[in-house]
Amino acid sequence: MGGRYGVDTLVVAVGAPAVDGRATQAALKALADAFGVALRELTLVSGATSRTKIVQISGDHQDRLQELLGR
Repeated sequence: MGGRYGVDTLVVAVGAPAVDGRATQAALKALADAFGVALRELTLVSGATSRTKIVQISGDHQDRLQELLGR
């Protein structure tokens, strides 16, 4: 489950526990699936131990981001 927060922030909800990076990996996997890219194309910029994460995706995915944000 997920959604958006504010104007330009995606919310990714995962069932994995926040132990040993499992929730972070699950969130990255969910983003990779949502954007149709390989996991290796994502870079966790910040937030490895935080609920709020900033992720960079290789390439131009602006159209898909807008679609996911419901625009």
